[in-house]
Amino acid sequence: MSHPLLRASGIGVRFGGVHALRDVTVTVGPGEICGLIGPNGAGKTTLFDVVSGIRRPDAGTITYGGTDITRRSPVWRARHGIRRTFQRQQLFGQLTVADNLVVAQDWRGGVRPAARRHRERAAAVLHECGLDALADSYAGGLPVGQARMVELARALADPPRVLLLDEPASGTTAEERRRLAAVIRHMADEENCAVLLVEHDVAFVMELCSRVVVLDLGRVLAEGAAAEVHADPAVREAYLGSGPGGTS
Repeated sequence: MSHPLLRASGIGVRFGGVHALRDVTVTVGPGEICGLIGPNGAGKTTLFDVVSGIRRPDAGTITYGGTDITRRSPVWRARHGIRRTFQRQQLFGQLTVADNLVVAQDWRGGVRPAARRHRERAAAVLHECGLDALADSYAGGLPVGQARMVELARALADPPRVLLLDEPASGTTAEERRRLAAVIRHMADEENCAVLLVEHDVAFVMELCSRVVVLDLGRVLAEGAAAEVHADPAVREAYLGSGPGGTS
């Protein structure tokens, strides 16, 4: 792997007496797609909240391009290229699909020429994501699979350097998952974007990710190449369904 663009190092998070994360270290480099898997309650979304700045860790640091950003705000991180989607969609339901993408670029400001560029960029991203026909539809009325694709498109509207995807394939059709995988691969291969992917669809993760990190009870259980992790007996016992309490 190339030098990490993003590094969460020694992360600890407590909720009262409960340790949601304990000494978790995860890295992702430019052009890499890294999977983050584990049972419900393993700490995956909590880690995303820490990386995106929504939650301050009780221990550990976040570095981005070699700079410590642990105390930087979510707004600062988003404006400097760290983008995320959410397990529960966070679209602007009363805006059109196209306007959801335009809003993602509005922080850059500018007058009419800039606004035209924002519209052009939105149209290009919608086309890449196969959403052209939905540009003028209101986001609040979309089914789950289309809403997830729109949320991904919004994250791409202002080109990211790091993309955090929280269960993007949940509720999607086979065709939507195929399109989703193609867009993610394009971002990694052509845009050199670092992608960290949380997903319960293990087959989707194993096909898409070059490296996988497994969390269990707030700790890193395993890390390595996708095939190696999939074959790890401890991982199969805790998560993949071959032992007591496993998830099928």
